[in-house]
Amino acid sequence: MSSLCLLCSCSLTEPIGWRSLFTLHKTNVICRTCQEQLEEISGETCGICNRLFNMIDDQFRHGDLCYDCVRWETDAKWSGLIERNHSLFVYNDFLKEVLMRFKFRGDYIISKVFCQKIIETLNDISYDILVPIPLSEERLYERGFNQAEALIQEAGLKSVNALTRIHTEKQSKKSRMERIHLEQVFRVTEPQIKEKRIVLVDDIYTTGSTLRHAAKMLKEAGAKSVSSLTVARG
Repeated sequence: MSSLCLLCSCSLTEPIGWRSLFTLHKTNVICRTCQEQLEEISGETCGICNRLFNMIDDQFRHGDLCYDCVRWETDAKWSGLIERNHSLFVYNDFLKEVLMRFKFRGDYIISKVFCQKIIETLNDISYDILVPIPLSEERLYERGFNQAEALIQEAGLKSVNALTRIHTEKQSKKSRMERIHLEQVFRVTEPQIKEKRIVLVDDIYTTGSTLRHAAKMLKEAGAKSVSSLTVARG
């Protein structure tokens, strides 16, 4: 069975045999070369944001938390909003380019690359609903689709659009401090979230500001808990 890699378009060939017949649900959509460049997050990580400890200096670690999460958690306004972030891959140069194509060049099919890993990760999380981080109407028109919603839907799962977003300058153009001190840009639009365990879905976790702003609104609207899942941990 032959097809093309969704990332590099090289020939993708699977040998036909008993093994392939019993693993059709795990059919590869990218070649081995591309697969090897996606670095799965494994090893010791921050207990909240999933940041790999081997990628930071020991001075930026405090027990089982990274220093960024310690600062979030010691601020009464932001403490306890995100129970746990689950990221799939390290945000290396290869994944950075892949996500650029996905988000800014309208390459929707790339969402299929992450489907199996998303399903496997969610199988280990107790939750009630999946909520994609929304785009503003202007940004949605510009991109053509919401990448967070695409990740959920292409994995064959149901998303609940419980939030809307006010249009602001692109996150990629903001400094780290500007992202951390964002004004609230989210509004809750779905009343049926009270006592629900919610998983927010987005493409990348960087400072955690976007996810915490969204989680704050959901918790204030009665959500029981909020966790998150992202493709990358920046």
